[in-house]
Amino acid sequence: NVLDFEKFSKIAKKINVPFIVDNTIATPYLCNPLKLGANIVVHSATKYIDGHATTVGGIIIDGGNFNWNNGKFKEFTEADPSYHGINYVETFNDGAYIVKARVQLLRDLGVCVSPFNAFLFSLGLETLHLRMERHSENALKLAKFLESHENVNWVSYPLLQSHPTYHTAKKYLKNGASGILTFGVKGGIEAGKEFIRNLKLAALVVHLGDARTSVLHPASTTHGQLTKEEQLAAGVTEDLIRVSVGIEDIEDIIKDFDQALKNIEIY
Repeated sequence: NVLDFEKFSKIAKKINVPFIVDNTIATPYLCNPLKLGANIVVHSATKYIDGHATTVGGIIIDGGNFNWNNGKFKEFTEADPSYHGINYVETFNDGAYIVKARVQLLRDLGVCVSPFNAFLFSLGLETLHLRMERHSENALKLAKFLESHENVNWVSYPLLQSHPTYHTAKKYLKNGASGILTFGVKGGIEAGKEFIRNLKLAALVVHLGDARTSVLHPASTTHGQLTKEEQLAAGVTEDLIRVSVGIEDIEDIIKDFDQALKNIEIY
């Protein structure tokens, strides 16, 4: 689903809390939440920013547009004894949040990106715009193909007119809706397993946001230890297939999915 930024931005302002958006799937190329009312944006850089499944990392971006001195966040307005009594709001004003994240959160957690990993992220950013256009284009074409396939129950992708947030996606995602889609394969859990086994180009991978197409059948893998009731509560149905559509030739992707669906023998 595509978030209604205007709606949630108004709610956050009304109750004086920061509006934080995880923009991992959309990426900075497809969506800029800071221009849509967000205060803080986070990314798993491991996904599309890297783009090739080579490294692990994350990003926090502070818009500097939230009032931390509104009485709700004393950790920003009271003295920090671990840094000689510094008051983050008084000292850094609009930069209070990101400075505190840098000097206190990173200090306590101990995370640190190596120079080589930082280089890989930088390298990935150089082609992000090209890759996201291709991911989005391929995903929409695959979604439309699956929507008309006789062995598919349903398809979920924001730029399909059948999607509940289609109009929201058209409003906020002008350059495409990224490369993640889900669909339901006819035949339930066993058909889902067989579909995965039948694929030749796409690979069974939990990771997403890669240049290569990957698939996941959550009911038999990531959520396999849950009961059916717990799976449904988590939004996982037995027929659900998650696809991270890559940047390969779309005809190759479609042919692979078509043969994998047609060769399911339990129908």
